Amino acid sequence: MSRIGKLPIPVPAGVEVSIGADVVEVKGPKGVLRTPLCSLLRYEMSDGRLVLSRLEDTRQSRSQHGLRRTLLANCIEGVTKGFSKSLEVIGVGYRVAVKGNIIELAVGYSHPVLVELPDGLKAAVEGQALIISGISKELVGEFAAQVRRIRKPEPYKGKGIKYATETIRRKVGKSGGKK
Repeated sequence: MSRIGKLPIPVPAGVEVSIGADVVEVKGPKGVLRTPLCSLLRYEMSDGRLVLSRLEDTRQSRSQHGLRRTLLANCIEGVTKGFSKSLEVIGVGYRVAVKGNIIELAVGYSHPVLVELPDGLKAAVEGQALIISGISKELVGEFAAQVRRIRKPEPYKGKGIKYATETIRRKVGKSGGKK
């Protein structure tokens, strides 16, 4: 049995979970998130906890059990605390600026790269760090990956856009003047 799927999801005060026919809607202080239901699982709300259980013991229901529980837990955490990813822009002359819902990146190309923020996300700049935050973990992570793809960190000097928690494995450059 799935160890993650068995764990009940605590629903904090101020969060409302409504289980519909094909979607679970989670409302909280930061907003509303929806996640689709899986027909192989039973969703039960009891005394402030959400419990998922399998209807049958097939391979597909076992694989969905832990996944759907984690997706619901992420929705509940998103509407209460929110999620954020921090990116660092490293390099001589590399800059980042936020103007409204547009992120302007100067990362070594002949022109600044403009990236539009999707709905539901916010961006802030602190020095050379770009902080992307929102209530959907999936949306925050995917947008941070898109921004990182604009100029991946290179292994020789470490220039580029990297996650704050990421370590770049550095390579040794050419050895100087062998005779």
